[in-house]
Amino acid sequence: MTSIDSRLPQLRNLVTELPGPRSQALTARRKAAVAAGVGSSVPVYAADADGGVIVDVDGNSLIDLGSGIAVTSVGASDPTVAEAVAEQAARFTHTCFMVTPYEGYIRVAEELAALTPGDFDKRTVLFNSGAEAVENAVKVARLATGRSAVAAFDHAYHGRTNLTMALTAKAMPYKANFGPFAPEIYRLPMSYPFRDGLTGEQAAQRAISQLEVQIGADSLAALLIEPIQGEGGFIVPAPGFLATLAEWARAHGVVFIADEVQTGFARTGAWFACEHEGIVPDLVTMAKGIAGGMPLSAVTGRADLLDRVHAGGLGGTYGGNPVACAAALASLEVMRALDLPARARAIEAAVRPALRELADATGVIGDVRGRGAMLALEFVRPGGSTPDPVLTKAVAAESLSRGVVLLTCGTFGNVIRLLPPLVIGDELLAEGIEVLATVVRELTAV
Repeated sequence: MTSIDSRLPQLRNLVTELPGPRSQALTARRKAAVAAGVGSSVPVYAADADGGVIVDVDGNSLIDLGSGIAVTSVGASDPTVAEAVAEQAARFTHTCFMVTPYEGYIRVAEELAALTPGDFDKRTVLFNSGAEAVENAVKVARLATGRSAVAAFDHAYHGRTNLTMALTAKAMPYKANFGPFAPEIYRLPMSYPFRDGLTGEQAAQRAISQLEVQIGADSLAALLIEPIQGEGGFIVPAPGFLATLAEWARAHGVVFIADEVQTGFARTGAWFACEHEGIVPDLVTMAKGIAGGMPLSAVTGRADLLDRVHAGGLGGTYGGNPVACAAALASLEVMRALDLPARARAIEAAVRPALRELADATGVIGDVRGRGAMLALEFVRPGGSTPDPVLTKAVAAESLSRGVVLLTCGTFGNVIRLLPPLVIGDELLAEGIEVLATVVRELTAV
């Protein structure tokens, strides 16, 4: 990666206990103004962020190993992105592409057609959030096939709208008491090598057998899957699982949708995670890392599918906002200039051995997994595979108290996920991982 100059000092520096007095004051104000249903992973409030650090309102500089959930891959204030946003905002912030269109939307669509897997004719439609992208991909698949059933997988997370809640596997906090949900959604078993011990082909045949018996290929519009599951625990399916499913879908006229909302845009060491398995989806859903923190999402895929939809059937008032499009184009420029896919691979090469060593030394980490700069530790009770969400939560909390922001995930709440900005410096990254390792060793010392 080409070295970059950071606006903020790239260091961990605590000047108060966490949360500090200003963060505590903001929490009091928040309780009186913000709905209780909006949660936050950490109790500190950001004032500035750049590169691999977040500076809170009390002046504490924290190592960011979360990237706003894989969003700020190019950093939270990259100057190229910030300049593009300011320049576009000075011209116009909105006209609505469905009313008075503009070139930025078209340029983003052209970029995505070139980046996503497959050399066929492609089309793109832009939205605001990952959930919107997934929901519209399902709409396209249903209309194009004339079928209604959609299959998703165990441990999946696809969003918080009514349809995407139905597609999501985990009840708390995403689904509990929010039903009834959209119908014709079916759940298939996921390949989970740490817990099922199956090869990719075996796991795929298990899912296909259940699908054919319970749904029937002739009723199925789409197979929807995250090539690496995100909220479900950074689960990397066994080799051959995705390819077998994609081949089956193609043979039966089923639309194969890759949800790359969290895995896309260099995060896993390739532009998209499905590339690691040689998969060419019919439709790809994208968001998060696409626009350097600005709200933008997309569905890109086969022109014969997307162009089947009647005029006005896809869109939204803010979808493909011009400022967000400018941010996306600038983000892609930075990703290419810094070769961030290669940087993600370098992060994995640097971090994975330390995580493996930690697992071997402590006996409380059942699995070290992931790709690129999307890595995870699954915490278990010593001597087995029983999930240990209590230890996981304690590791995240104690790491924060020492100035490192970590995120948890997993169906069982027992996974620490590492999503550093791809522009984080080597020394800062190593320091963050060392803090994590020290915390785990101290919390598990007999």
